[in-house]
Amino acid sequence: MASEPAEPNPPSGPPEPPGEGQGAVIAERQEQRTKPPALYRVVMLNDDFTPMEFVIRVLQQYFRHDLETATMIMLKIHHEGRGVCGVYTKDVAATKVELVLAAARRDQHPLQCIMEAA
Repeated sequence: MASEPAEPNPPSGPPEPPGEGQGAVIAERQEQRTKPPALYRVVMLNDDFTPMEFVIRVLQQYFRHDLETATMIMLKIHHEGRGVCGVYTKDVAATKVELVLAAARRDQHPLQCIMEAA
């Protein structure tokens, strides 16, 4: 008498649709949060030689302030010794500082511009 091959055990539970659950890995979705970039203030410092008109022109040209706002910032620089021109990411702030310093050198003014953490 020859033995008959054994039949595989029938699956228990409801049958799964083809292609689902076979070798699939379920991972929980984790929210990825990126920190916003650090911000820096671009600050102009007062001196006794740079003309007010030059400061206003620089504020309008490089920081896109209107005439009234540029005048107010220039007066703050004049009276308080320093004034914030704008707040930007690190690379943008550094670029604006370099542009202002280059313009001041080109026009032979001792105007100083710095950046500091906001």
